[in-house]
Amino acid sequence: MPSTFYLEVVTPERIFFGGNAQMVIVPGIDGSQGILPHHEAMVTTIGIGELKIKINNQWRTAAIANGFMEVMPDYVIILADSVEWPEEIDVKRAEAAKERARERLRQKQSRIEHLRTQAAVRRALTRLKVTKEIK
Repeated sequence: MPSTFYLEVVTPERIFFGGNAQMVIVPGIDGSQGILPHHEAMVTTIGIGELKIKINNQWRTAAIANGFMEVMPDYVIILADSVEWPEEIDVKRAEAAKERARERLRQKQSRIEHLRTQAAVRRALTRLKVTKEIK
């Protein structure tokens, strides 16, 4: 049995990753989900967090935000709003986004605005976390 599967990660702007992987870990709504070759077929949602891809026994980590994942025994397709490798992230911009979102949390907001602001904080914190992992 092959020890890899084909993984494709796509955003509206680009094909972020396309190639063989040994494992992928995605942030699910109820926690992280790990996918290995020959996984049972499923479709699930992806939240905000770290995307981890194991390629040639090496892990690569990226920041991912919101999407869907289709899993088949020999391939996985991830459609996400955004995915960034650590080296693509502008740390100063992410810090500024985190501060803006935290300031908005301190203000009176509707329930929907509050949830959107919480998501903005999570996106910024994830982007900053993955940039620290490469240093």
